[in-house]
This record gives sequence, C-alpha cells and structure tokens, in this order.
Amino acid sequence: MRTTFRYRLRILLGLLGVIALLIVVRLYVVQIIYGSDYSIRADHQYTSSASSLYDRGTIYFTRKDGTRISAATLETGFLVAINTVTLRNPQTAYDAINAITPINHSVFFTIAAKRNDPYEEVAHHLSINQGEALSVKHIPGVMVIRERWRYYPGGTLAAHAIGFVAYNDGNTLGGRYGLERYYNSTLTRTGNTYRNFFAQIFSNIGDVFINSQSDREGNIVTTIEPEVESRLMTDLARVQKRYRSKETGGIIMNPATGAIIALGSVPTFNLNNFESATTSTFANPLVEYVYEYGSIMKPLTMASALDAGLVTPQTTYDDTGCIHIDGDRICNWDYKARGVIPMGQIIVQSLNVGASWLAERLGQERFRTYFTKLFGQKTGVDLPNETNALLSNLQSTYQVDYDTAAFGQGIAETPMQMIRALGALANYGVMVQPHLVSEIQYQSGKIKKLNWSKKVPVFSATAVRETTKMMTELTDVELDHGRAKIPTMAVAVKTGTAQLVKPTGGYYTNKFFHSFVGFFPSYSPRFIILLYTDNPHGAEYSAETLASSFMDLTHFLINYYHIPPDRNLTPSL
Repeated sequence: MRTTFRYRLRILLGLLGVIALLIVVRLYVVQIIYGSDYSIRADHQYTSSASSLYDRGTIYFTRKDGTRISAATLETGFLVAINTVTLRNPQTAYDAINAITPINHSVFFTIAAKRNDPYEEVAHHLSINQGEALSVKHIPGVMVIRERWRYYPGGTLAAHAIGFVAYNDGNTLGGRYGLERYYNSTLTRTGNTYRNFFAQIFSNIGDVFINSQSDREGNIVTTIEPEVESRLMTDLARVQKRYRSKETGGIIMNPATGAIIALGSVPTFNLNNFESATTSTFANPLVEYVYEYGSIMKPLTMASALDAGLVTPQTTYDDTGCIHIDGDRICNWDYKARGVIPMGQIIVQSLNVGASWLAERLGQERFRTYFTKLFGQKTGVDLPNETNALLSNLQSTYQVDYDTAAFGQGIAETPMQMIRALGALANYGVMVQPHLVSEIQYQSGKIKKLNWSKKVPVFSATAVRETTKMMTELTDVELDHGRAKIPTMAVAVKTGTAQLVKPTGGYYTNKFFHSFVGFFPSYSPRFIILLYTDNPHGAEYSAETLASSFMDLTHFLINYYHIPPDRNLTPSL
C-alpha cells in the first residue's frame, strides 16, 4: 500500500515539475521575448482592432566586420485621436495639437464637426517628447495613444533595394517594393502577441518549445555594406548632377559569391517620406529596365571566341575602319582603320569592326548559344519585378544583327543581368546568382542561411584569363592615357557608349547610354563594379562620365577592405 502511494506521489510530483517547467519557459517567452511589446501595450490607452500596435520584422545592413545595422525597423511614438462626444472646445484642441505637430485646419474641423464619433485619428508619428508634451495638457476629447510605424534610418540609402511598406488595395499594410515586398511573408507579423497575460502563459502548450509560426516570421540580413552603399550613391549623384542625365545607376558585387555589396540609382527618394515622390521613381531600374550597353559587351564576345577555340590572343585581323554587312555600315568609333592588329586591340581600342569580325568567326548559331546562356534567363535575384532581356535580334537570319550585338547594340539587358554575365569574367568563367539577403533570423531563434549556390559555367578559365589581360592593358595604357593605372593593383575595365534608340525606330546620333565595368584585383577579383548613366549631356563617351567615379570607388574599396597589392601575382601569358 505504502509503495503504491509513493509511486503515485512521484508521478504527481513529476507532473507538477513538468507543469512548473512549462510555466517558467512560457513566462520567459512572455516577459523576455515579448516584454517590450507588453510594455508598449500597457501604454496603449485606446484599445480596438483598428488601433492594434503595428509589428514587422527588421531588415539589416551588414558592415564589413559583420556588425548589423538596421535598414528598416520600427519607431515607437504617439498618435493623436479625438472623441467628438467629449471634445468641449475644438479650437483649443486644434491650437494645442498644431503647436506640437502641424495638422490641416480644415480636415481637423471637419472631423470635429462629426456627431457622436468616439474615435478619429488626426495626427501620427509624434515623438516621445511630443506625445508627452501634449498628454500632460489633459485636453478633454483629445487622446494621445502609443503607436509604432515603419522607419528607415538611412532615409534614401538603398531605397530602391529596401522598398517600403504601404497600404495595398485591400487596405492592408504590406511591402510594396524592394526587399519589403520580396520577403513580405517573412517580415509580416501575423501572430497576436497581446492576449491575456495568464492565457498567454497556459495557451498553446504544444508551441512552448516549437512554434511553427515563429519559424516563418523573422528578420532578414542583407549583404549590403552601408559605408560602400553611401559611397556609391554619392558618386552616382555627382555624375547625375554634373551631366544632367535621365538616370544614373550602379552595382557592386562579389563575383565569386554573387553577394551584392551596394546598388542604387538616381533619381532616388526618401523611404520615410515616399509620399512626396512620384510613383515612377519607385521602380528599380537595376532589375526592371533593359538597356543597350555598347562596348562593355565586347569582352563577352571576345571570351566566347577564345572559349570556342576560334582565336588566340596572337590571332590578327585587318581592321579597315568600316565594313558593310547586309546593306548596313559598321564603323569604329573614330572611323579610322588600324590595319593588321592582334585580338587584344579590339578590347584596348574598343573596335566595333573587330567585334563584328569575331561575331562572324563565331557564326550565328554559336553566337546565339553563348549569348542565350549569358542573358536568356532572369538572374533570380531576390528583388521583385525582374524582367527578361530583349534578345529577339538573336533569332534573325541577318548577320548584321549578330555583328551589332557583338558590340552591345540591338539587344538589351537589365543592369543585374549585365553584372552577372560580366561577373563570369571575374570568376573563372562561371556565372553566379546575384542576391541581397544572406540569412533569415526567425522569431524562434533559428537562423536560416540562404542557399545561393546556383552556378552556370560559360567560359573556360583560360579564355577568361586571356580576356582579363586585355582589359587590364586597357586600364594601364589607354584609360586616361595610362594615368588611371594603379602601380600596386591590376584592374580590368571596359568602357561602353551606345546610341539611344529613337521612339520611331533607328538610333540618335547625339544621344547616348554610357556604361563602365571593371573588377579587381584582375586575376583574383574581390569586387566587380558596373556603372551606367542614361543620356548624359556635355560628354560623348563613358570614359569622360564614368571613369573617374569607377576609379574613385576602386581606390575606396581597396583602402576600406585593405586589399593587398597584387602586381607581383599577375600571371604571364
């Protein structure tokens, strides 16, 4: 009998111990994990479903040392609402509110004139000090209520990449552009944190240790480095202002991993005040718009011919300055003939006739195969609204369409597609998948490292190395007449100038699209940079508009990341 009693007592004590443990764990979740939310809720004087405190995951930038900085977070403050039933003196209430935060006079009095309306919001996003200053006045009919809203500490920084939160057609807050939209399901908080305290302790016992919802909602960590992003945007804005371009943009990427370190375009907008910007400004040109890039396409043409075994660096051709193909005339940028010259001069001197000669050596089918592999699919970057390249000319039977594509006219790609394709030259012939988010931090505490390992081999390592040597010679000899050369660092570059297409067909002779690409160190690249500016005024060639910005960014990155000298590592070919 006594043995049975002890056995039952042990079972009872065991059950009580398990229950106690569950309560302790749940108290930890409620008080520690959600403690700050409950604190805010305690101050939330007006309770209704319409005024529930806003919640959303954080988006982080990542510094070079791994430190994380908020790119999109939540700001806590106050809103002001009025109760027309108890509002005694509308003018006094208006004067008090307006003295702290400006509000529209006619809108306020229209609301105040409503009868028996217990709750109408009249002002939002008051700071803590503003809210407290108004609250102590104790104005009848005026309610000062805690609220939270989306806040972007960087303002305009990486605006097109981050995106913003706004109401959709269904009157629901959600990500509308950029990462806010692409990762909306992860950033959105759908759970109800604010249940009765004791109900929260004892509810969902099965989720104490494993919560399926908490494994779907979390914060996202980007690969964007804020200092590099700021420097890129400064350079883009400088080009945009000086040349009065329609648009100027750029991307900095790690060519080995596809991690985007910085990206942006100008004009841009302030994420905290996006209502004042035009809707057209919100679109991200880096993934949504396509352009004809001009001569930065030539290294890809060269690498294709080298990879196919059709030419070597020592192969020569007779450059006549101009040629006629299918009734059209193709000429070098200066219309001058170079005579019999080796392959490298096609890149160094940016010769259209040379690129056309390579396209003819490749033949239409082989050319189409290489360029379809480079541009035939979207990059898969984690940004919304990515569009396809325009490659219809590669289905043509006319050789002229392949000749012009060889030097970047007649086909159009997004900047993201271009840096991915050109990145193959900086990554031993392999294209990687560009991306902005490296990991997701779930509310449960789990961390999910995102897999961006998709790779597409395009060129042989030998073809890439030979093309890179030509691009490095361009920097050392031709760019700014050799003054751009860095004695301790090999840098591979290519300039591009394309004629803009007329709306009625054909090309302008006085309007251009400038592009510039480069990577360094040339033979073991840490970064690849793509810059462009659309319809600049006062300069015909990209070497004038973009070269100084590229070199400025290059020197900055070398110093900022302490990239060691590499000239003694340059291979001989």
